[in-house]
Amino acid sequence: MITRFLVAAPLALALATAFVGAAVPAYAGTNAEQCAAAPGQLRTVASTAAAAAQQRAAILITTGEKLCDDHARVEAGKKFAAAAHILGVDLAALPAPVVTAGQ
Repeated sequence: MITRFLVAAPLALALATAFVGAAVPAYAGTNAEQCAAAPGQLRTVASTAAAAAQQRAAILITTGEKLCDDHARVEAGKKFAAAAHILGVDLAALPAPVVTAGQ
């Protein structure tokens, strides 16, 4: 009985950890990079959206920036993802910012 537990417990723990790791949403990825890049990218997309969508997205983007400033990067990612949803784009599909030497 104890032998089964000693074999099954680590296996169950490893499987549970794998499933939890796989369930991390896209907005929880590289939060520092997202705080730097997402607002500008979303504003660019918003410039071609309908006026109502622009206004709702702008509020979410501004809130996300304030959350980034307060180091609440996961919550900021949720706001950016909501803004992307309103604008009809996938946050993960936005182009990566171009970084040149010296920046």
